[in-house]
Amino acid sequence: MNTKTPHANPSKSRTPRHRAREFALQGLYQWLLNGEDAGAIEANIREAHGFDKADAEHFDALLYGSIKQVAALRADIAPLIDRPLAQVSPVEHVALLIGTYELKNHPEIPYRVVINEAVELTKSFGGIDGHKYVNGVLDKLAAHLRETEVNAGRR
Repeated sequence: MNTKTPHANPSKSRTPRHRAREFALQGLYQWLLNGEDAGAIEANIREAHGFDKADAEHFDALLYGSIKQVAALRADIAPLIDRPLAQVSPVEHVALLIGTYELKNHPEIPYRVVINEAVELTKSFGGIDGHKYVNGVLDKLAAHLRETEVNAGRR
């Protein structure tokens, strides 16, 4: 099993928030596969090339918030997936955690942005069709967690 952190090709058009999500995905990937301490992961990632262009506050919120709330986030995801979460690819698993965390804790970020960002992370770091899976799960979850917002967007 490959336990290296996933890497994507950097792009100059990425926003600081998007970069924060990329670094959070990498940190949560390390945490998921290796059980590393969040503080050690954070320290290591903050030294990574390009971190200075990331929204450090959002990175911290995603990394620590997702770890702290992991049981509740997984409970939200579990009924919406077609297999045990342990059988979902690690990149998709982590993208789902980030997306679920943002849907639950960051109502100032439109649900469509949350879903799109998770899909983009999965396209950059995951398998060929993993983004479709993440999109479908988060779309269902948004309809539940942000029902008013989703219904307003459908009118």
